[in-house]
Amino acid sequence: MPDHISIQRSVLAEQVGDRLLQGILDGRYPPDSRIVETRVARELGVSQAPVREALRALEALGLVEILPFQGARVRRPSLDELIEAFVVRCELECLAARLAVPLLADSDLADFARLQGAMEAAAATGDRHEAARADSAFHARLVRQSGSLTLQRTWGTVEPFSRTYITIASAREGPSWTTDLHRAVLDALQARDAEAVQEALRHHFDEAAGMLRAGWDVPEAAAAR
Repeated sequence: MPDHISIQRSVLAEQVGDRLLQGILDGRYPPDSRIVETRVARELGVSQAPVREALRALEALGLVEILPFQGARVRRPSLDELIEAFVVRCELECLAARLAVPLLADSDLADFARLQGAMEAAAATGDRHEAARADSAFHARLVRQSGSLTLQRTWGTVEPFSRTYITIASAREGPSWTTDLHRAVLDALQARDAEAVQEALRHHFDEAAGMLRAGWDVPEAAAAR
């Protein structure tokens, strides 16, 4: 296969993967639901090859399982596996905070404040999807601020997996529960206090884990819709 065709297919697979990932995160594909290659290819106007490649990439992230003669299905991990993912993600973001705080400029703090404002505005209108987008962007901005490409790559393999289930577990609480948690992170960033940022992040993930434990029946309810 010529190199340019291979590159085009790889780029197309990434785009398909992004669409599928968003579908998992926003609940279009709840846990245990099938993702049918032919249907996705038809909906997106592509061949099955990039869809298959995208599903393999999502399988590597732990979001999808591909079974012989059954196709692809959104994984339903155990509660213990999810809590482990929260612990790992928290430690990665605490490392990001230690690296990021010494590099903060006023323009960086303005970015964090803008994202916090977007979260609060979405929560005020009950827009769960937009609140989740701003939430994700806030955490991604912190990791990017660290300046570590290795940390960004590692975090990128954990974040979609954990975010999927934070989103599902928080469904019954509405989008406002997380805004105060991020406000504490923002306040600590504005104070340029790396220890306080880490403390706020640990509290954030402790709350998310507690909500997940308390509402572990929520994924079953979501899958039934």
